[in-house]
Amino acid sequence: MSDAYQIGAIGLRTQQLALDAIANNISNINTPAFKRSEVRFADVVASRPDATLLPADLQSAAPTLAGVALDLQFMLNDPGELQRTGAAMDVAIDGAGFIELMGPEGQSVLWRGGRLKVGDDGALIGAGGFALKANITVPDDVTALSIAADGTVRAQGADGAAPVELGQIRLVRLNDADGVTRLDGGLYRVADGARLEELVPGEDGVGQVVQGAVERSNVQLTEEMVRMMLVQRAYAANAQILQAADQMMGIANTLRR
Repeated sequence: MSDAYQIGAIGLRTQQLALDAIANNISNINTPAFKRSEVRFADVVASRPDATLLPADLQSAAPTLAGVALDLQFMLNDPGELQRTGAAMDVAIDGAGFIELMGPEGQSVLWRGGRLKVGDDGALIGAGGFALKANITVPDDVTALSIAADGTVRAQGADGAAPVELGQIRLVRLNDADGVTRLDGGLYRVADGARLEELVPGEDGVGQVVQGAVERSNVQLTEEMVRMMLVQRAYAANAQILQAADQMMGIANTLRR
């Protein structure tokens, strides 16, 4: 009877975590470049039979069901809709690639784009104040920046001369979405050992750089509401398991008397 209590409690906690993930998706529906979390469930087995046991002994060591486990996966390769802003310092990626930034200790930080800024030292920086790995420096006398679809950054000076090429923003592709950790500001920290593939924008399906646009979140409100209703029903069902187990325990205690 205690197993029913334990499994029911695990189910309640898991469905609560699933509801938290859905609530976070909905709350960030207007956050630029936000990537929703998809909830995936899997059954949990507390013990498994020993392969060396004879068939007659399998019943004594049969697997014990222990409830459900939850895994959150970031839908990084699911792009959102691009929204034109007209601002020259806004950049977005039309595709599955990421802009690579340099973290505070030299680690790779991935960014789906947003508002670029020029740092005190003239370097182009992205979200969180992290500089682009491309290490592009903007001179003081620049009046306008243009970013081509292939990531080439050109600067227009005050003297009216031809634009000068400053560098190129390359994109990286992440082959394993489980190798990243979500940070604030739409950033993702790459785990040690995760493999990144650096490509020129427009090559091999990595996407292109779009100036004057931002990417909207990939959250679909109707889908999230459907998922929320399913989670609510599952939560209520797990609560009924606990209630039924409590009623049966009460009946058992009455019989003992």
